[in-house]
Amino acid sequence: MIQPVIGIIGGSGLYDIDGLEEKAWRRVETPWGDPSDELLFGRLGGIECVFLPRHGRGHPTSPTHLNYRANIDALKRSGVTDVLSLSAVGSLKAELPPGHFVVVDQFIDRSFAREKSFFGDGIVAHVSMARPVCGRLGDALYGAASSLALPVTRGGTYLVMEGPQFSTKAESELYRSWGCSVIGMTNMPEAKLAREAELCYATVAMVTDFDCWHPDHDHVTVEAVVRILLGNADKARNLVRAIVPDVGRARELCPCGCDRALDNAVITAADRRDPGLVSKLDAVAGRVL
Repeated sequence: MIQPVIGIIGGSGLYDIDGLEEKAWRRVETPWGDPSDELLFGRLGGIECVFLPRHGRGHPTSPTHLNYRANIDALKRSGVTDVLSLSAVGSLKAELPPGHFVVVDQFIDRSFAREKSFFGDGIVAHVSMARPVCGRLGDALYGAASSLALPVTRGGTYLVMEGPQFSTKAESELYRSWGCSVIGMTNMPEAKLAREAELCYATVAMVTDFDCWHPDHDHVTVEAVVRILLGNADKARNLVRAIVPDVGRARELCPCGCDRALDNAVITAADRRDPGLVSKLDAVAGRVL
């Protein structure tokens, strides 16, 4: 049996988690550099949790410059087994208005200026991303959100753009033609790295406004977006408190196979692996290396 440790990555507007007991901020060192901030350790209902503000407290780091590898390594190194990713997004569909939550099940990665893998020259590995989020966690998130009467949709595609600028209208219309549901800047390569680290990972995309395709977009004020952002953050804290007792129960191996993603992924022969990279991968891939 596995006793889960729940990792929570907080997006824009979410820089702490209320209700944690025995809480303490701690620095976690990684071979990939510094994570976005110290990690907040504590317990919710007796379940061990580790919280990381994705952009750091006070939001000093842009999506492009986040050290995604250090963030995921730090969570894995801290014993995390399951990651709940909370992210502010724009909506690409009329039926997903501001204040709506989407439990994402697919991504399109349009980022281009980020380190996207723990592996590389010296150790080559290829993990499957056909189903990029853990269905077990996604179902639990949807159930918890529904129990709180939050406006929530199960399933949708998150288009990850590089940023930091927002889309042109032509881009926004292109992404809509692809069937995308929401647009944001942070969940890739985060989800890819979580898979490489054999962490169960799921995203709740929290809509702050319509992307620029919408005819009312130009009339949206910064004050209105901030008001929705802060309201979403409060709902997200309630969601975390509701879901942790469920996903924190002792369980068997993940039925989706997230925790065994590296079983057949490493291609490089054992005698050709770079010892330096093997050392850096101690937390992420030590199980198979």
